[in-house]
Amino acid sequence: MVNFAMDNLSHSLAGLAVGELVHRSVAPEPDAASQKVRRRMLLMACWAASNFPDLDLVLTFLLPRPLGYLLHHRGHTHTLLFAVPQALLLAALVWLLWPAARQLLATSRHARRGLVLAITFGLLLHLSMDFLNSYGIHPFYPVDNRWLFGDMVFILEPVFWIATGVPLALMVKRTSLRLTLLLLLAGVPLAFALTGFLHWSALILLALVGLAAGVAQAQAGAHGRAGLVAGLAACLVFVAVQGAGSARGARMLAAELHERDPAGELLDASMTAYPANPLCWNFVAVERNEAAGAYRLRSGVLSLAPTLLAPGQCPAGLASRLTGQAPAIKIPPAIKIVPVIKIVPPITIASEYTGSLAHVRRLEQENCYFRGWLRFARAPQLLGLLASDSRFSTIPGENFSTIDLSGFAGKACPTNVPQWDYPRADLLGRGR
Repeated sequence: MVNFAMDNLSHSLAGLAVGELVHRSVAPEPDAASQKVRRRMLLMACWAASNFPDLDLVLTFLLPRPLGYLLHHRGHTHTLLFAVPQALLLAALVWLLWPAARQLLATSRHARRGLVLAITFGLLLHLSMDFLNSYGIHPFYPVDNRWLFGDMVFILEPVFWIATGVPLALMVKRTSLRLTLLLLLAGVPLAFALTGFLHWSALILLALVGLAAGVAQAQAGAHGRAGLVAGLAACLVFVAVQGAGSARGARMLAAELHERDPAGELLDASMTAYPANPLCWNFVAVERNEAAGAYRLRSGVLSLAPTLLAPGQCPAGLASRLTGQAPAIKIPPAIKIVPVIKIVPPITIASEYTGSLAHVRRLEQENCYFRGWLRFARAPQLLGLLASDSRFSTIPGENFSTIDLSGFAGKACPTNVPQWDYPRADLLGRGR
């Protein structure tokens, strides 16, 4: 199950669309040359702001792998508090490194207003989009250190590309470049469908979204903004539909799992959407049985409307990652892994993992590297001294979150560990 962070293509296209919308919404400059400089400045500023928080990747060296990435990416730069210095830094860079923009900003209040809006919207856009998937952010640090998970949208979401990319492409003046961009926007989803990562019905949804945004932009004329508004509105509607679908899917999952095992307490259901597909979802359920001293992770595929689209008909390129077998590893007696392939409409359970609560709690107390890793892990799976977050794969070798605790034996505890709240504090007996 792949889901790292919102892709930078989505961030970039959304940033460019919002930057263009800001430019077309602010009163024009008195001459064409100033108007051209302002447009370039606002598009560049909003594009940069909508990607800027991901520069936290340079901080990953502060901790050994994989802790550096897991704890510092989506870290401090993805908070409202640290959005303020990022905004000031971006504005300063524009002022210092762009003479034409500096001259315009010194004389035009419309340009200054546009720059403030472009940078502010760009940064908020990044945080909002990163919230949408199951990786999570903690935007209210230091007031609230909890991870917040949207569980709504897939990492590579073509609805965002089409809704924002089509009106932007239609604004390109060069015919050859405009046609090339439109062909790419059509060809990439088609390639995804051919390789089993996108359901064919999703192409119809994407075509309708692109057509609506394209027609609106064409009717708006060279300086209109209707296509941008329509495209961004389509994104908001899609997110709302996905949010409702995720909540409904979690309720369906809870009911099904309770029926199968009334003694199990469902603590969490990590929901990962399929691209451009409101019906298909991957899930990882975290259950606890305190009386038995055990917890369980169940991974699978869920369909919101199995009579229309059964779980087995969801795109195989994404579902197949749930059915692989873990490598042969010596497992402590306290841990049990049971591969299961069973269709139970509307749910396919692809794998089950059962672990010992006492084992996890003891290791958390004894091993500071595991303790640090638990500040990230939402669905912790232990295979010997290999710890993995099952949100991303049930196979440790294919999971970027996997940490080999044996590699840190005898080493001093790491410093620079951010104090994010434990996503699975409930498994550790700490409450939530």
